[in-house]
Amino acid sequence: MKTYENLTTYNPGDIEKKWYGYWEAQGYFHEEVDSNKPPFSIVLPPPNVTGMLHMGHALDNTLQDILIRFKRMQGYNVLWMPGTDHAGIATQIKVEEMLAKNEGKSRHDLGREKFVERVWEWKKEYGDTIVKQIRSLGASCDWSRERFTLDEGYYHAVREVFVALYEKGLIYRGERITNWCPRCNTALSDVEVEHEDEHGHLWYINYPVKDDATRFVTVATTRPETMFGDVAVAVNPDDDRYKDLIGKTLVLPFVNREIPVIADDYVDSSFGTGCVKITPAHDPNDFEMGQRHNLESITVMNLDGSMNALAGKFEGLTREEARKQAVAELKEMGLLAKIDDHDHAVGHCSRCHTIVEPLVSKQWYVNMEPLAKPALDVVYDKSIEFVPERFTKTYTNWLENIRDWCISRQLWWGHRIPAWYCDSCGETIVSREDITECPHCHGTVTQDPDVLDTWFSSALWPFATMGWPENTKELEQWYPTSVLVTGYDIIFFWVARMIFMGLEFEKEIPFKHVFIHGLVRDSQGRKMSKSLGNGINPLDVIDEYGADALRFTLVTGNTPGNDMRFYMERVEANRNFANKIWNASKFVLMNLDGYDESFVPTDADLTLADKWIIESYNDAVANITANLDKFELGEAASTVYDFIWNTYCDWYIELAKPRLYNKEGGRDRATAQYLLVNILRHMLELLHPFMPFVTEHIWQHLPHEGDSIVVAKWPTALPFTEQKEAARQMQVMMDAIKGIRNMRAEMNVPLGKKAEVILAPTDESLMDTVSAHGDYFVTLAWAEKVTILNSTDAKPENATVTVVNGLEVYLLLKDLIDADKERERINKEKEQMKKEISRLEGKLNNQGFLDKAPEAVVAKEQEKLAEYKQKQQALLEREEFLKTL
Repeated sequence: MKTYENLTTYNPGDIEKKWYGYWEAQGYFHEEVDSNKPPFSIVLPPPNVTGMLHMGHALDNTLQDILIRFKRMQGYNVLWMPGTDHAGIATQIKVEEMLAKNEGKSRHDLGREKFVERVWEWKKEYGDTIVKQIRSLGASCDWSRERFTLDEGYYHAVREVFVALYEKGLIYRGERITNWCPRCNTALSDVEVEHEDEHGHLWYINYPVKDDATRFVTVATTRPETMFGDVAVAVNPDDDRYKDLIGKTLVLPFVNREIPVIADDYVDSSFGTGCVKITPAHDPNDFEMGQRHNLESITVMNLDGSMNALAGKFEGLTREEARKQAVAELKEMGLLAKIDDHDHAVGHCSRCHTIVEPLVSKQWYVNMEPLAKPALDVVYDKSIEFVPERFTKTYTNWLENIRDWCISRQLWWGHRIPAWYCDSCGETIVSREDITECPHCHGTVTQDPDVLDTWFSSALWPFATMGWPENTKELEQWYPTSVLVTGYDIIFFWVARMIFMGLEFEKEIPFKHVFIHGLVRDSQGRKMSKSLGNGINPLDVIDEYGADALRFTLVTGNTPGNDMRFYMERVEANRNFANKIWNASKFVLMNLDGYDESFVPTDADLTLADKWIIESYNDAVANITANLDKFELGEAASTVYDFIWNTYCDWYIELAKPRLYNKEGGRDRATAQYLLVNILRHMLELLHPFMPFVTEHIWQHLPHEGDSIVVAKWPTALPFTEQKEAARQMQVMMDAIKGIRNMRAEMNVPLGKKAEVILAPTDESLMDTVSAHGDYFVTLAWAEKVTILNSTDAKPENATVTVVNGLEVYLLLKDLIDADKERERINKEKEQMKKEISRLEGKLNNQGFLDKAPEAVVAKEQEKLAEYKQKQQALLEREEFLKTL
């Protein structure tokens, strides 16, 4: 007979390094196109090349890996496409900071070409850090296909999309107001601006009416420093207070420029004074109003946020300095009417958190309206479905109110805009290939210095990574992709843009499902951040507890779309879960002497416990598979956990022990071995997507077919006749055993002391089962003797009783309890309960406490009082019971 190597001590660090290297070396993560298999594909949301693995990445990648491993085992032709994003602003900032620190130079000192070379050098040295870290999590991406948003093939895809959209009139260049970051010195799209509530002020400024020294129009503003660019003051046409002023002229303080009073329905008469200063070059709403009224735009700031010459004597000051000085001088001039406190949302750059300045500049835009409609239609008709469904509204609200997308960025690192300007005739040429002269007049040309928004290139990720614009076999097999897994915070940035780009260029949706997860927060529910110092490095958790424990914590704490709190205690508990499986597996392996791999039991060989474990296992397989298919990954993980820990380890192994220890057990022992081994192996396969390392290691030690659990077949139901009734009856027996255990605990019966158990079935169908399996109570309920009563037998007196479905269970405790000691203990507990109840009743009858304490505190004290009274009642009942002994 074959012998089986047993397991040593569980050390996650050792086995995780071993098995990931093995999987990669064997090529298990790579599949060639196989049209005979159903396709399943996911594109990894490309992390920034500057990035380090954080808990958000860990959650996102774990959820994807679970789905990929599951479908791989189900026999799908699987692709998990990995890659990284060049992260224009973030990467450029990092390299600029490094240059300044190490060499005291700016990018301008190097020039564009040399600076870009430096960024590529940085990328080569540091850019794959996050990829290595993702590997440590166990992610089974096809690394042989890894892409980068600036690699050569991707570059051609981006250029093709830009030129094609330009040729259709969907990309244009125009002078409009945009979000400008004075720190990064670039335009930003609306979704790259984070609005944060800040405490500020409303300054009320008097603008004199021309030729009427006694009259002023008072405007309320949160930004006095922009007043130098005012070109009008607007009022609501229905506001009776100002009807006579419409068409009149005001004198702008400091610069003494004359500006008109205009009427516009946009003005809210109830806000401030009902008079709004119009600064088209520095406010998006004012810009729209300026367009409606044909007003000029006057930009009064430089690109670094300082005031320019049009701000007069304030030239050269920062925005903040100009605000402070202007307010002080307006006060001296008697033109500052009042100041109110005012909290409002202020836009900040999502990369560097500098306050964004709306500025008019010439930029490249995508005309969104024609692209938005089809992207809305595919969600309305459920061609694309969000999981959970509620995030559909987030998506549709944004697209229904979409504005044109500013795609040019004043950076050097990124996809350079393929547009050239003729130095002679002024023509703009957009080309798929680089040009050196104007095709119209043959004059010299200059390429646009700007690069594309990073989100423009990443919007092509589902199809550009597979070789588009070539019609590749990968595109034919794996596009559309099956599911996108991502956080709710980038639905606008990325999800919507991939959808309209996929529809425009592949004429198909990019994915069928969008599986949305929440954020990972700290144990107090706070967002993890550097400023709070509450971030937890996943790599540190992996080093201490292992990737399996971290992964299982992330998935079992997760319901689709909701944020989760991260507790280190749960990671430790899940490492203990892995250790539980390890020890259970060691026990099974120790008892495989004489194991015959060719033996398969028949229905006639099965005991009641065998029938129950088979039914329980088959139910678990069905539930786990169904929950994975509908993206309820947390539910699936919980089912695996409950089955392994409670059903298999705590019950079936214990029930099987007497059969295993009987070396002469024949078919009975062989049946127990068969079920222990096969269910354990299949359990490991069910658990593998969640905890890949420990499952592979144990699986390799068990009798198995194939080279790795990674490519093992997904488990299905065991091939035995359905035994629902037997499983139901076994569940009654288990409930009875649990009831006995609870009674022993309540009566403080010492471990090791056996008691007589009397069973009285109230369900006649249980009589034969209970009679035939009294040994279960001896093994698992410390029964000294088991007596079965029929319906006519008298029920025992002086026994403690519990009732389960179809069965009354009596426990005879006489001589097992030292009644005197137990009475003494009960009396002490009663005294303690009496004191606590008195203290709490006094506290809760104190009106001063009730008036001052928060509701939650009062409720907590009321809960304590109820709990103590319950304990007091239980002690009294136990005391009465002792009198019967």
